Amino acid sequence: MRRISCCFVAVAGLLLGGLGCSKKEEPPKAAGGGGNPLTAPVDYISSAAKAQQSAAKTVTGVGLDKTIQLFYGQEGRFPKDLNELVPGYINAVPPPPRNMKYDYDPKTGVLKIVPQ
Repeated sequence: MRRISCCFVAVAGLLLGGLGCSKKEEPPKAAGGGGNPLTAPVDYISSAAKAQQSAAKTVTGVGLDKTIQLFYGQEGRFPKDLNELVPGYINAVPPPPRNMKYDYDPKTGVLKIVPQ
């Protein structure tokens, strides 16, 4: 009888002790919208457009950064403006991504693509 009561106390302690330590997990939040199936197509298109904008910004910026560094390596100075890279280093300065503009610092050679 004593063995049964000891087991009962041990099981009760484990059950009650486990209740206080339980942690409620929240479901993961959707990246674009609220996770509503009705707005999923719009959320997807919005996310795809943002990703395309980000990719265009990265590709354009990296290409021009490398060209600026090449100019610096050959000329020993940074170009005064991006048009100085034409025609010796690139055929034309590529247009910035939509709704963006170039912010170039000729003293440091740093090119940023910023919102207009």
